[in-house]
Amino acid sequence: MKNPLRREPQSFAGKRALVTGGASGLGLAMTKILAVEGAKVLVVDVHELAPEGVLPAGVEYRQLDVRSDEGWDATRNWVEATWGGLDLLFNNAGVAAGGRIDVESIENWQWIIDINLLGVVRGCRTFVPMMKQAGGGHIVNTASLAGLVHAPSMASYNAVKAAVVAVSETLRHELAPDRIDVSVICPSFFRTNLAESLQGKDVDMEETAVRLITQAPRSADEVASKALEGVRNRRFIVLTDSDGVAAYNAKRYARKAYDAAMIRSAKQVREGKDPMADIDKVWSRMRKSKS
Repeated sequence: MKNPLRREPQSFAGKRALVTGGASGLGLAMTKILAVEGAKVLVVDVHELAPEGVLPAGVEYRQLDVRSDEGWDATRNWVEATWGGLDLLFNNAGVAAGGRIDVESIENWQWIIDINLLGVVRGCRTFVPMMKQAGGGHIVNTASLAGLVHAPSMASYNAVKAAVVAVSETLRHELAPDRIDVSVICPSFFRTNLAESLQGKDVDMEETAVRLITQAPRSADEVASKALEGVRNRRFIVLTDSDGVAAYNAKRYARKAYDAAMIRSAKQVREGKDPMADIDKVWSRMRKSKS
């Protein structure tokens, strides 16, 4: 049976794109590719002014705290007055957090929920009416592999990213009659400035997270290239590396081994090791046993 959600690949040329958190990291890397491929891009970020010399020529910039309803209203008004509509919404802004359940504060939970989850919700609520009126569009939400595979000592981050995946899946079906596509990007660790946003009381976990981010084998540019390939082809879940594919498949098809590996990772993460390393091995062994 043909997938009713499957549509032809799209070009970014001439498309009007909004990228939240687009002044650094993955957002900036995607912005550069979109601009090169001929899209009109508006970057929004928390800084009052765009970092000097960072954005490609022709890219617009506005300040936006994704927690601000008034900020979203002002952004929508600018898009409507300047472009007359929006084709691509990249809800990418986010922060890093985590910690053991008995160490991380409720204040830290609220902070990451407000930015990583409700920032996405506010973006969708703001621009879905505009896309409906125009007869279509594409929403791209940045989640994480943590939204699909939940490593120990990362409860708050896992929870909000899993919620972003759930919101995205809901909207994928809800908005299909309006010809609005939805994709959710789920990268594993990559080199980015995300570690700078870490705040909390679980020092051991934060030191591990910083190490995994800064020493990751993939750059933001590499992840952005894979992510936009998925968006171009209108994929729903966009996994950007083989580690992510292995971990997600291990959870789906080798559950007992996956659970055992996750229990081991609870100890490993405290020792500064990659909590996903054993999960990758589970899937690798499973594939070899079937070959």
